[in-house]
Amino acid sequence: MLRRWFVAPLALVALGPVLLVVTTQGCASFGGLPSGPRLDRMQASAHWKDGHFVNAEPTAVMQEGGAGTMLEWFSSDVMRVPSCPLPLATDTRAVLDVPPKTGLRVTWLGHSTTILEVDGVTVLTDPMFSERASPSTIAGPKRFHPPPLALDQLPRIDAVVISHDHYDHLDMRSIQALAAKGVPIHVGLGVGAHLEAWGVPPAQIHELEWWEERSIGALRIVSTPARHFSGRRGFGNDRALWTSWTFVGPEHRVFFSGDTGLTPQFKDIATRLGPLDVSLLEIGQWHPAWGAIHLGPQGALEAHAMLSAKHLIPIHWATFELGLHAWNEPPETLVTQAEKTNTSVVTPRLGQPIEPLAGEVGSRWWRALPPLAAECPDLGTKP
Repeated sequence: MLRRWFVAPLALVALGPVLLVVTTQGCASFGGLPSGPRLDRMQASAHWKDGHFVNAEPTAVMQEGGAGTMLEWFSSDVMRVPSCPLPLATDTRAVLDVPPKTGLRVTWLGHSTTILEVDGVTVLTDPMFSERASPSTIAGPKRFHPPPLALDQLPRIDAVVISHDHYDHLDMRSIQALAAKGVPIHVGLGVGAHLEAWGVPPAQIHELEWWEERSIGALRIVSTPARHFSGRRGFGNDRALWTSWTFVGPEHRVFFSGDTGLTPQFKDIATRLGPLDVSLLEIGQWHPAWGAIHLGPQGALEAHAMLSAKHLIPIHWATFELGLHAWNEPPETLVTQAEKTNTSVVTPRLGQPIEPLAGEVGSRWWRALPPLAAECPDLGTKP
């Protein structure tokens, strides 16, 4: 009893610094701090104020209900983690080896990681292939499923984009592996400090302010506004700019939200860069108290309407437990509400390449998973 109450906690306190250093790769996963010309450029931004970046509209990370939210975290009995293995596509690479017939194809690999093929250019968004969305290798949110494609199984990637520097979107080990292949990496202002700290050559880092752009082949990669926040250390937050991305090709156009709350600037994006074929919008791992910085399913429908896109593909769900809702509630709410407005919602399985403009809509695959592990079906490998 004494050991449990006193010795064990004291041991953890004593070993804490050692565990921190070992499990965060010598604290390298915290990233770097901007300085020099990078910091000068940040400070010259219209979105920099009083030592940090700000949203275009006043934004509280946590709205009302802080204490109630914490109580809900510990007392809620909803199924936040799937009871059954999630159905992953097993022919992903074989499909990707054949060019898309329509010129536009999306492959969702989980959370906010997608492979976008737009008019002959292949872009990887928010690559997250590690086991945990955390600075530590032994603690923090753990994946529900393995990546449908491993890093060494990816097709040729022409560009990587990062929406912001939170651990579930900016993963050190994934970035280092991709950088070793010479892939250019596009980020918001200040995020490049993390990449340089991880050994990414400066020539591969492209830091963009909102509305700035860079071209890869015939594809314009445009940093567009978002409503969120940033930070990896628990202090000094918002010293790296968060961003959505819009991809403008000669034939097709795609919007990728990253993490964001609703903002009227979505209408500006539609006006300046539309018409959009697809919007990839976050729907999961959210809470009403975080409504200013996360969309959730209803916010995603509103954002989709503001963007005037043809098809909506939901992302940021079914991979990590970061919110308080049941893991399958966001897609169910999304498709149920979308039916009322005839909104086209495309829901591929994890790892399933899909061409929305060819009429492919995926399936409501999460409905086949029962609440009890003993009842898990053999879903096979077919759609």
